[in-house]
Amino acid sequence: MINSTANRLAWVIALMAMVAPGAAAWVQTAAAAETPAQHDARMAWWRDARFGMFIHWGIYALPAHGEWYMTKGHVPKAEYEKYAKQFNPVKFDAAQWVKIARDAGMKYMVITSKHHDGFSMFDTKATDYDVVDATAWRHDPLKDLSEQCRKQGVRFCVYYSIMDWHHPDQAPAKADPNKPTYNPTRMRPGRKADYTLYMRTQLQELIAQYHPGILWFDGSWPGWWTGEDGKKLYAWLRGQDPTLIINNRVKGAGDYGTPEQHIPATGTGKDWETCMTINRNWGYNAADHRFKSTETLLRNLIDVASKGGNYLLNVGPTAEGLIPQEEIDRLKGMGRWLKVNGEAIYGTAASPFEKPPWGRCTRKVRADGNTTLYLNVFDWPRNGELEVPVTNKPAACGLLADPSRKFQVTAGAAGLTVHLTGSAPDKICSVVALNITGKPEVIAKQGAKKNKR
Repeated sequence: MINSTANRLAWVIALMAMVAPGAAAWVQTAAAAETPAQHDARMAWWRDARFGMFIHWGIYALPAHGEWYMTKGHVPKAEYEKYAKQFNPVKFDAAQWVKIARDAGMKYMVITSKHHDGFSMFDTKATDYDVVDATAWRHDPLKDLSEQCRKQGVRFCVYYSIMDWHHPDQAPAKADPNKPTYNPTRMRPGRKADYTLYMRTQLQELIAQYHPGILWFDGSWPGWWTGEDGKKLYAWLRGQDPTLIINNRVKGAGDYGTPEQHIPATGTGKDWETCMTINRNWGYNAADHRFKSTETLLRNLIDVASKGGNYLLNVGPTAEGLIPQEEIDRLKGMGRWLKVNGEAIYGTAASPFEKPPWGRCTRKVRADGNTTLYLNVFDWPRNGELEVPVTNKPAACGLLADPSRKFQVTAGAAGLTVHLTGSAPDKICSVVALNITGKPEVIAKQGAKKNKR
């Protein structure tokens, strides 16, 4: 849905310049191969962050049935487009959104720039089906959010869907005019190159206008998008900005894995990030009141960190531009815990041993080459003993929230035993910081595997 014939012509000419001469620039702009050290440097901030906010927000907030409403409700395009005209989120406050994320202890924010419904939530010259041109609001929320993220010290990132239910180059899976089903789309004959150009100009705009730390892709499952397409797009994007981090849903490439709505049983040995909803839906659903408890969400974060992953927790703002209070309340609870115990999450590596019966473990290598094990205790043992299956010599050991509260540590055949005193200071998770000499030397159970990073 390009603005006009003249604008479309100018857009095509500009995009053709991107692939000239000889249509080779897509490959020529690819970033040079990284060394392992360069890759680690690029990923460093993301690995340290551990906790981010996912935001699914678009015109689907108006019908309030979730972000898949266009296809699940079999809504014809012309009918769905009416939501754009009605979209006027006058209560949106970018500073407040970023503050909510920051106060929750989240270090980065990923917001939908274009979901599967094809509506662009940013100012783009490629189409007038966007939040600035097609709504009464006529405002660019990504501009405000990116500026506020920089001011408040949160890394700004964007989501982008490869599949597009609205774009004329893609056809619905079932094109019944009265009851269309869009997912997965079919590419119209001879139109893939045109759509790829459209997509790349929007991605170039996102990079140039908002300088995101991550491009978080989705919607790569239709058969017309291949792993080779993903590899080319990944290389082209790294050429646009060599510091970009790109998830694996670009298809065929990517810097980290993205398990959805679940936490793997163990780490993967590679970078990964669990994305999860606070209730059952990603986009706002007025009927969904099944919110996970603060305890569940916080223990999920700790579990993810103990396996070397990141936790990307979603909020679904309303059509007015408000994050639901139930979600804010839970994020505040997580933030209160992290303000005291964040050292056990940020910048940590995975536990060197399998998850223990009392909770989870994270670790850090200190400047002197020794290690701190953070014992995240979910269940304060009745006998006051925490068994830690390492043979290292123990050093200082105490409560992270109150370093003056120290604990004795003894060594035995099963490893180290921390002798706790008193009651648990936190009903959700109490953190004991155990310093040991050198790197962890684990007593492995027969047939057991160590956690991977």
